[in-house]
Amino acid sequence: MEADLYPLRKPEMADLIDGSIGQESPFHSTFGYYADGVDETTAKLPVAWKERAVRYTSANTGGAIAIAPEIHDLAASKLVAGRDKDLEWVGAAVRAGLADPAILAQRVAETPVDETVKALAIQRAEQLKSR
Repeated sequence: MEADLYPLRKPEMADLIDGSIGQESPFHSTFGYYADGVDETTAKLPVAWKERAVRYTSANTGGAIAIAPEIHDLAASKLVAGRDKDLEWVGAAVRAGLADPAILAQRVAETPVDETVKALAIQRAEQLKSR
């Protein structure tokens, strides 16, 4: 229903994304999904996430390339954020066999956040092993 978009080469465009295709915009009303314009500090990702990032492009993108964090990096970020919607997403990814809790714990350990936050996020990853 939502996607975070970071305009890498023009970060100042994040506000335009919010206004044009953001939540409660005409785009959202028309298509049923929306985008949040974000910057590079929005998500706390593991240190080497860029080396593992997945690139997407097709004939329909007009030459644009989407760069998305690898699923374990994205899930680690969500465990760090700890919002209910993020924890539900990570749980679904693990249940679907898309994410491995052991790798998640490792990626959280590689994420530059406060040690208390990191410990709680690792605990969340460890709890997923028993589900």
